Amino acid sequence: MSVSATPVTDRPAPTSDTATGGASLQAPPGSARRRATKREGTRRRIEIGLLVGPALVVFLGFVIFPVVMAAYYGFFSWQGFGAPVDFVGFRNYLTIIQDPTFVDALRHNAIIVVLSLVLQGPAAILLALLLNRGLRGQSLIRVLIFIPYVISEVVVGTGWSLMLQGNGAVNGLLEKIGLGSLATDWLADPSIAIWTLLAIITWKYIGFAVILFLAGLQGIPSELSEAAAIDGAGYWSIQRHITLPLLAPTLRIWAFLSIIGSLQLFDLVYIIWGQYIAATAGTSTMATYMVANGRTSGSYGYGNAVAVVLFLISLVVALVYQRFVLRRDTAGALTGKVAK
Repeated sequence: MSVSATPVTDRPAPTSDTATGGASLQAPPGSARRRATKREGTRRRIEIGLLVGPALVVFLGFVIFPVVMAAYYGFFSWQGFGAPVDFVGFRNYLTIIQDPTFVDALRHNAIIVVLSLVLQGPAAILLALLLNRGLRGQSLIRVLIFIPYVISEVVVGTGWSLMLQGNGAVNGLLEKIGLGSLATDWLADPSIAIWTLLAIITWKYIGFAVILFLAGLQGIPSELSEAAAIDGAGYWSIQRHITLPLLAPTLRIWAFLSIIGSLQLFDLVYIIWGQYIAATAGTSTMATYMVANGRTSGSYGYGNAVAVVLFLISLVVALVYQRFVLRRDTAGALTGKVAK
């Protein structure tokens, strides 16, 4: 019986790792991916550093550093010349809290915050809805509404202070149209001066709110309103149940900007009433109090303490508003998750 020889074929050499003690001669694919991911992460961090670095330097130099220095000077009785040496601790801050003039200024700021939202918000929404319907000449109306916002506060304050004087244009117009009994001292009467200020603020800043709301309305799909109209919903019902809920994020952002701006109001009050008349007329703010009792009186240490208090109040209001009002908007934008 013959035995046939088994044909020998060329086979690749075995890839066993016996010669190397079981260690692989090639790196596993996962290691290469990790190295590539690490290089990509390093490249991204470098790009972020190059892009954010200049802005971060400017922010630290012109925002954080002045706040820290103001807090430092607030612990001294400093006249603005030389190095501060008269350390007084928290005495400046205690004086601020106990000063009834500052309490009045804080109350005026609170009134301006609330009434600015109440007066500007509804009026701006109505104007935005009206201009969003495609009226004839709406471009001209938008420009006319927005013009006061871009005019300098110096020009606005000077113009209104001249028109609202006892012998100014406003009282003169009232007398000519037979309403002379309504003529009054719009600037010096404490019972109406705050309302005069609110009217000027509304006239100047309502244009910004209208433009902001118009931009928000452009992002609302028209199909929703058309579908609701087909189902029999009226115009105001559509605005109430569809437009306003979808416009809510824009409303919240505008309200936040209005609140912070009202807390830091200075220009118009200082120009129209001045730093001393504002207190007697009932229109003083924390910012005018800071200037009157800090720079003007030569008490720069006390003025810096007032600036720190104003900063802390604005910061607390901003954090509380973001925590309880803007949380739904910022959560989805920053993390991709919807806040509960």
